[in-house]
Amino acid sequence: MTWKRSILVVANITATSEALLAELTRRAQREPLIATLIVPATSSEGGREAARAQLQAALESLRAAGIEADGLIGDSDPILAVSEAWDPKRYDEIIVSTLPMSESKWLHAGLPERIGKLTGAAVTHVAVPPPRAEAHTVVRKPEQAHLGIVTPLAGLWRRRT
Repeated sequence: MTWKRSILVVANITATSEALLAELTRRAQREPLIATLIVPATSSEGGREAARAQLQAALESLRAAGIEADGLIGDSDPILAVSEAWDPKRYDEIIVSTLPMSESKWLHAGLPERIGKLTGAAVTHVAVPPPRAEAHTVVRKPEQAHLGIVTPLAGLWRRRT
């Protein structure tokens, strides 16, 4: 049996990102590894069902890249999710994947550092650019159609450069 580096990965929005996949692929090319992905189930945005869908998509992506991976849905608090899953006999290190500082609640809370202090493990942070906003169709409410009023989608309109 070949020894494999075991990595605990904590991600939610960024679980299916190209940046996280690239980091794990790069590591897998250096040495055999197995990744265990924890997706914290947030109390909003679909909760456990959304986390389950995100986890499934991420695992499919990792496996398609040839990375041995399994995963679980964690507590909505990523610190609790990690503390429930962490076992120093099972994992060699932890990767925390987040959006950049300007958009990450996890980074504002100091998550990578807090996980390092909690577990004593080596923690790597992978910052992932936010997903690009796709073109959105604005639908008028029937009662507004005759007025020519378009309801703006707050926060979704960004100038592309």
